Formats: sequence, C-alpha cells, structure tokens
Amino acid sequence: MRKIESIIFCSPKPTSIEAIKNCLEEENNEKFSQKNISHNIKNLKEKFDNDNYSFEIIKIGGGYQFLTKSKYSKITEILLKQQSSKRLSISSLETLSIIAYKQPITKSEIEQIRGVNCDYTINKLLEKNLIEIQGKSDKIGRPLIYITSNKFMDYFGINNLNELPTIKDFSEEENRIGDESRI
Repeated sequence: MRKIESIIFCSPKPTSIEAIKNCLEEENNEKFSQKNISHNIKNLKEKFDNDNYSFEIIKIGGGYQFLTKSKYSKITEILLKQQSSKRLSISSLETLSIIAYKQPITKSEIEQIRGVNCDYTINKLLEKNLIEIQGKSDKIGRPLIYITSNKFMDYFGINNLNELPTIKDFSEEENRIGDESRI
C-alpha cells in the first residue's frame, strides 16, 4: 500500500491503475491485479479522509492524484495566484474550447470558426501541452489534426470530455444580447 501511495505522490500528473500496476510489476518481477490495486487505493483514500491531513487522493484525468482538500482551497488559491505568471488569454480559451468541442479539427477549421489566424495561439497551446497533434488529415495539403490532451482534462478538473458543459448548462438569459422586443 505504501508503494502505491509513493507512486501517486511522486507523479506530477494523475496516475492510472495500469501505470501503478506496471511500476509494481517491474520492481517486484511478479503480477499484480488491478482489483487489488483499486482496493489499496480505496484504503488510501479512507486514510487521507482523516482531518489530520490537508490533502486527499482524488480520481481525475483518468488516474489518481494527491490534491489539497477543498477546505484549504482559499489559501492554496492565494499561493497559486502568486506563483502564476501566465494564464490563458481569451484567444487561447476560445481556440481551446473550439478544439475541445469539435475535435479532431484542423487549423483552417478553427480559423473558419474564429474568423482570425490561429498560428500563434495553437503554438502556445501546444507549448503548454493542452492540445496535441493527432496526425494529418486526408484533405488537400494534409493539414495537422488537433485534439485536447490529458493535461487539458487535468487543467480543467475533468475526467473525460463528456464532463464538458453543454449548451443546456448555460441559462438562456446569460447568452442573450440586446432587447428582442425591438426586432
């Protein structure tokens, strides 16, 4: 159980049960069951549920990761705000949302939706590992195809793309511009 705890603790991103299994098997030269690893993770989650700990194990981004408990979110938010030198720009968020909802998608398709050149923004999103290149399209010129990465899911705190908000999640009044009675 401590080895599993150590693996989750030292990983900079969420760690899957499969990755934990591979580490344990490589170190011990024996087979481990995913069921046993899941059971140990459950026990670890219960251990850190105790108020003596300011962190817990959360399932996120297809794996498990140590995160600060929500009651300490204010103080950690202050720290992260102080440490954060760069946030995503509006254009980056717009481009990223287009990729998230329309993926797989090419640069020209993104530009057609946004109405502006996206070279710089796509390069920045690639540098931040929020998107990745899936391959090349069969269209003329064989343009690159972009999709979101696992870091994207981690960044936004979701486990899969089905957790992205839908149009129904937004109230109609928030998205209305102007007075419809004048039309």
